This record gives sequence, C-alpha cells and structure tokens, in this order.
Amino acid sequence: MNIVRILGMLIMAAGVVAIVVGGVFISQGIAKNNLIVERMNVEKVSLALDPNNPGDYTPINNSEDAQKAADTIAEHRRAIAPTYQDLLAGGRFDSTNATHLTYAQAMNLENYLYMAVTAFGLIQVTIANGVFMLIIGLAAGGAGLALYRISRVKI
Repeated sequence: MNIVRILGMLIMAAGVVAIVVGGVFISQGIAKNNLIVERMNVEKVSLALDPNNPGDYTPINNSEDAQKAADTIAEHRRAIAPTYQDLLAGGRFDSTNATHLTYAQAMNLENYLYMAVTAFGLIQVTIANGVFMLIIGLAAGGAGLALYRISRVKI
C-alpha cells in the first residue's frame, strides 16, 4: 500500500470526524437555544412592545430582545437608586424594606436576562463552529477521496 493511499484514507477519516463533530455542535447549539427559549416561556419572561398598551407582550426568544429587556430593567432599577451602595446608604440589606426587595429582584431579573444574552451569543458561536466543521469535513473528505483515487492510477 503506498503512502498517498494511506494519506488519502487518513484525510477522509479526519473529514468524517469533522462532519460528525460539526453535527454534534449544531445539534447541541439548537438544543440549548430551545431550552433557553422554553424556560423563558415557562417563566413568562416577556418584553412589553408598546408602553401605551401594557397587555401587549411578546416572549423573549433571542439575544436582542433579552438585551433590550435587561437594559430596560437596569434603567428602571437605577431610577430607584443609581447603585446598590446608594440604595443601602451605608446600611445593610433589609428584606422587609419594599424598596430594597424591589431593587434586589430587579437585579436578579436583569442578571438572568444578561446571562441569556451571553448564552444566546455562545449558542450562535457554537452553531457557527459546527457549520465551519461541516464545511471543513466535506472539503477534507473530498481531498482525501481525490488522493485515494490518484493513488490507484497507474503511471
């Protein structure tokens, strides 16, 4: 068996591995995206589209909507107090103080939404990497097949 034939088979094998791994990346990205969207729907996390119509809500299912909602909550939270230290005014958090509790709940929801923004971005990167791996796998498989066929030609 000549070296070109072996090299062709190795490159084809690497191409198959790249295709499989790319498929796993894509499927995991889609699954995680669906999980985040589903969890937000279960919790009914939504964004008011029209401030004049408080009943007009749309569920958050992408990075842009999550960013917009988090920024809106941050703006409202800062209307209560510009910073957490300003809220406490040198004191301690008091869970019986409605203002402290509202501020803390706003921080939690804001952080939840910023984490969703990060997760959606990571999902996009994962899916893009998967697509790139598929393309590279197909190219490597084709190159390996070409080398394998060349090795069979008698000169």
